[in-house]
Amino acid sequence: MELVLVGVGGFFGAIARRALDLWVSGRADSVFPFGTLVVNLTGSFLLGLLFAWAIERDVLPSEVRGPLMIGFVGAYTTFSTLMLESWRLVEDGAWQLAAVNLAGSVALGLIAVVGGMAVGRLLP
Repeated sequence: MELVLVGVGGFFGAIARRALDLWVSGRADSVFPFGTLVVNLTGSFLLGLLFAWAIERDVLPSEVRGPLMIGFVGAYTTFSTLMLESWRLVEDGAWQLAAVNLAGSVALGLIAVVGGMAVGRLLP
């Protein structure tokens, strides 16, 4: 049953990822993949928050950890898309944008994870 619930979480995570990407990309008139960046940052924050609740505070029941953390967040975050979009920028000759995309995603992603964990540690 756990695998089914992880799959259900993944279903909703993938839908949430696509919806947010479309929404952000529709507002950014740029070749820079802002939708992917926003998805990666919010996913990093959410995973940090869930980790703090699940592992450090034992607030999140073990039955929902897999569906949320592996299923939903795993399908929601987009590392492979980050890599593909960065490579496409390189192929298009936009080396600087590719570097900003990669470095920004890594640095801001780490900040988002730490922020999520901090919030998870503060909330009751």
